[in-house]
Amino acid sequence: MTMPKPATPLRPRRDLLVAFLCGGLVAGMVGLSFAAVPFYSWFCRTTGYGGTPQTASVAPGQVSDRTVTVRFDSNVAPGLPWKFEPERRTIDVKLGEVVTVYYTVTNEAARITAGQAGYNVSPTTTGIYFTKINCFCFTEQTMKPGERREMAVVFYVDAKLAENSELDGVKLITLSYTFYPIRVPDQAAAEPAPPKSGRI
Repeated sequence: MTMPKPATPLRPRRDLLVAFLCGGLVAGMVGLSFAAVPFYSWFCRTTGYGGTPQTASVAPGQVSDRTVTVRFDSNVAPGLPWKFEPERRTIDVKLGEVVTVYYTVTNEAARITAGQAGYNVSPTTTGIYFTKINCFCFTEQTMKPGERREMAVVFYVDAKLAENSELDGVKLITLSYTFYPIRVPDQAAAEPAPPKSGRI
């Protein structure tokens, strides 16, 4: 009597399929995480979510008689040896009025360091009306030992804020910046130079 041949085991194939699916899932999640960062940034800039100010390339055409006080806040994250402060703490501005203010930053280390600033405004509901025309935020700043710079922020508070009855009680808007340490570019690290200062 001839014995039947044993069936080929299917488990290795199943294991391979499961491993392939898991790998694909992990790769997809990694891809989505990278895509989520620019999408979230775009969403915040578009809607003002989380107090994210808007950006514009030209001045508005309407100026209101209503004024608000804008307060300027400055912070430096741990690990970055910089002194960072606004030249003035508050300013009264008319809605729609274009204003330029300066922040001063000094590298207090005896080495080249680099940082990049993030920002927001509060109350967060005013983010969609706070518009920057020029700003140093999200631009890598590489500072030589002892270097001091003055960095401009050009902005306006949109006159449309006055049309939002929910914001009738807003008298103060705080613009807050925080500088975070980043890796010094290789070229800058290889080319030390005497400190200098100047407006950028």
